[in-house]
Amino acid sequence: MRRWKHVEKAGQAILLALALNVGAAQAGPYSDDLARCLVESTTVADKNALVKWMFATAALHPAVKSIASVTDAERTRSTRSTAELFEKLLTGSCRKQAQQAVKYEGATALQTGFQILGQVAARELFADPNVAHGLVELEKYIDSPKIAQALAPGQ
Repeated sequence: MRRWKHVEKAGQAILLALALNVGAAQAGPYSDDLARCLVESTTVADKNALVKWMFATAALHPAVKSIASVTDAERTRSTRSTAELFEKLLTGSCRKQAQQAVKYEGATALQTGFQILGQVAARELFADPNVAHGLVELEKYIDSPKIAQALAPGQ
């Protein structure tokens, strides 16, 4: 019972890692196996739903709230869908890998595995031609020679 409380706390860390998608994942062999299973066991639609949930949650931040319109009902649907996906992965598709990862590497292995899944999902989002075009727009406003000069050795 005590071990599962530890896993419950890891669940909160998983959600935070997905929402933030920060830091390098420190993976051991069991969390690597878990991450591989999570990525391979999710469809493009699953990954899109995960990114949608991350966006809907991030839209709560005051810095972006004025430009992101997500209703409470949409956020609730997205949160429920993501919870169902996590449940399916941890109790079904990747149960063995999750058990092994927690047993040998601790609950942070869950965080690492889901962080990698979040990174893969975000990478797929940014590979979309419309999103890629939006990213290219940034180049119009960047002074590349100025940056190159600032980053040159000896400057």
